[in-house]
This record gives sequence, C-alpha cells and structure tokens, in this order.
Amino acid sequence: MGKTQNVTINPMELAKVELTIVGTTPLIVHAWSPKARRQMLDKQTGKAAKSKHETKVPHNDFMNSLYWIDGSDGSFDCETEEEAEACWRDAVAGGAKFGFPVTGIKQSAITGAVRGGMDAKMTELRGAFFLEGATEYSTPDLAEIVGEPPVMREDMVKLGGMGNPADVRHRGEFREWRIPLRMTYNVNGKYSLEQLLNCFEAGGFVTGIGEWRPERDGQFGMYTLLKA
Repeated sequence: MGKTQNVTINPMELAKVELTIVGTTPLIVHAWSPKARRQMLDKQTGKAAKSKHETKVPHNDFMNSLYWIDGSDGSFDCETEEEAEACWRDAVAGGAKFGFPVTGIKQSAITGAVRGGMDAKMTELRGAFFLEGATEYSTPDLAEIVGEPPVMREDMVKLGGMGNPADVRHRGEFREWRIPLRMTYNVNGKYSLEQLLNCFEAGGFVTGIGEWRPERDGQFGMYTLLKA
C-alpha cells in the first residue's frame, strides 16, 4: 500500500471591488452592426450581392457604430439622413444608453501591464481577475459608458489592397466618459489588489480601448483610474 501524502489546498477567497476608469482622451467606438455582419456572411457564403448601390446615410452608420444597451439591436436603416437624424434625436431624448465590451477593457489592462514593464504574464493575468459593469444598466457583455451622449465623427479611412479608394467612416465619439466596473479577484492569488489596479493604470496609457487607441498608433481611448 502506498504512502499517504498530505496535500495543502489554498482556499480561494474571492472578493469584489468597484473601480471606475475615466477617459483622458475621447473614446471612438465601432461596433459591428447586424447588417454589417449579415453582409460579411453573405459575401463569405457566396450569396449574390445587391446590384443597386446603396446611398450612404451618415447617421445610420454613426448609430450602428454604437454599443446600445437599452434594448436596441443597433441596426438602423433609415432611408434618408433627415430621418436618421430624427431617429437619433428621439433616442437621445428617450435616454438611450451605451456601453463598451468588458472583454476589451480587460484585455487592455492585461496588455498594458505586460507592455508597460510590470512583472506579469499575460496568460496568468487572464485568470487573475474578471470584470463586469457596475451600473444597473450594464449587461453581462457591456459595461455602461457614463457621460454625455456621443457625437458623430467623420474620418477618411484608407482601405486595404492595391488601388482601393479611401472611404468615409462615421462613428461615435465619447468626448467626456467614464466606465464604472466591478472586478472579481482571488485575494489569495498571485497578484495583489494593488498590482491588479496598476494593470488598469498601465492599460490606460499604453493600450487604451476603442478605435485609434495607442495600441493601434493613435491617442484615443486613453484612461486612468478614478482616484478617491
């Protein structure tokens, strides 16, 4: 009969802490609308595309770039710009709310910690903490962006490939923003609360979130932790 071996199991002591990231530069968002996803799928599955060229409606593209958390599916297809503008005004007047994917915020903190020189491994940090939105309107996937409603911005974007023309993109920009979060972590884990919070400080400066963030050669979507 083999020897009996005593094994010590360190208990997991899970704790929740609330934190808020505050934007230091405007945040540009670009969600994939149901229409855009459908068009990509149709192209990949070989379905015939419409021969009629669709007229661009800037406010449609702007509204479809947002992560809506008020019940809208983010699929706006108004026929004219005037109708789309009216739809946007009605949404704002009705208290429309918007969010940002919590997975994107978590990845920003993890990448920032590693690239910012912290003694941390990306694979270990992925299981070191988990995020959720801390407001009543947040969803399991989206943390609510608190602040003024976004504005529509217009950008020239160079499409990939030889000979492809530039395209005009209309996306949402949050100029003053903050995102309340709730973090769950293991008190007995490898990383202390202070180290985990420093991940967000590093992520806000090195990585950012959204479009044209520092990680993607821009200076948008930068943030810092709200200080008590």
